[in-house]
Amino acid sequence: MKKFPLRRIALAVLMFLAVGMVRSENSQTQRFPQFDNEDVKVWKSVVMPNSPLTMHRHDHPRVIIALRGGTMKIVTQDGKSEEHVWETGKAYWLPANAPNTQHADVNAGDQAIEVMVVELEKEQ
Repeated sequence: MKKFPLRRIALAVLMFLAVGMVRSENSQTQRFPQFDNEDVKVWKSVVMPNSPLTMHRHDHPRVIIALRGGTMKIVTQDGKSEEHVWETGKAYWLPANAPNTQHADVNAGDQAIEVMVVELEKEQ
C-alpha cells in the first residue's frame, strides 16, 4: 500500500475546503427559519448578489441583525428604491410595511449579505 505524505493530504483537504467555500458563495438567496411562536418569528436570510428576494411584505415591525453586512436596495412595486447600509455586527429597526405595498430586497454589492431577522408578531 502506498503512503501519502502528510503535506499532500493537508493540501488536498485545504483545496476541498476552498472549493466548498466558492460553491457556497455561488448559492442562491435563501431564508432559513430559526424560531417561531405567537410573539416572534425569527429567520436568517442570505441574499446573494444578482439574486433578489421576490416581492413580499412585512405586516409587523422587525429587527435586523447583520451577520455579514452590505448595501441592500429595497425596491417597491412602483419602482422606487432606497438603500440601507448594514454594518456587520450591528442591529437595525425596520417598521411594518404600509398597507397594500410590497418590496423586493436586492443585494447591491458583490458579496453575500447575511441577516438574522426578528419579526414582532403582535406589533403592527
